[in-house]
Amino acid sequence: MDNTRKDEEEVFARLKAQLFEHPNSAPLHYNLGLAYAKRGELDEAISEFKQAIAIDPSMVQAYVNLGGIYFRKGNLEACIKQNLKALELKPDFAQAHCNLGFIYTQQGKYKEAISQYQKALEIAPEFVQAHANLGNLYLQQGDIEASISENQKALKINRNFSLAHHNLAIAFLKKGDYKSAIYHCDKAIELGFPVNPALLKEIENHRKNIPT
Repeated sequence: MDNTRKDEEEVFARLKAQLFEHPNSAPLHYNLGLAYAKRGELDEAISEFKQAIAIDPSMVQAYVNLGGIYFRKGNLEACIKQNLKALELKPDFAQAHCNLGFIYTQQGKYKEAISQYQKALEIAPEFVQAHANLGNLYLQQGDIEASISENQKALKINRNFSLAHHNLAIAFLKKGDYKSAIYHCDKAIELGFPVNPALLKEIENHRKNIPT
């Protein structure tokens, strides 16, 4: 067992021991839920987050993380429900708006998704994930210029945000700006983004025709 794994196991054991002593601690249930989620034990994570909420119904982050577990299990409606509950408690919770934008995108509800991303960005203008996600949605809709704009905003906030580079590679490829597409594809790869092999192949075909 490597040191990181050993440390995680020690934290996990400590949390369980602390909960045995303090079974009505919402933060301890919440933190154990996070630990279970990290281990991939999703049903156990759900149980802990629910217990945290039962003890402290105002724990906004627990609703959002519970929604995240439901998403991982493929239950999108339950995910939406938990994020909406979070927003009932904290209407200016940008992460919940961003989460809803992502789920609505998965469901093909693009108008609702755009609205949620825009709300997230009104609350937190430098929310880099929301900019990139919105840019990706515009890309799916075929609005190339809007996609480029949002992803460039993301990179102004964090120049190493790999999703934005990936989105821009696709957007510039569609626009016919192959030099920019190659640059952003290379950056996405450099930053560890799992670029689709079909995109890589297309990029390489255009790279051959770009003067060095």
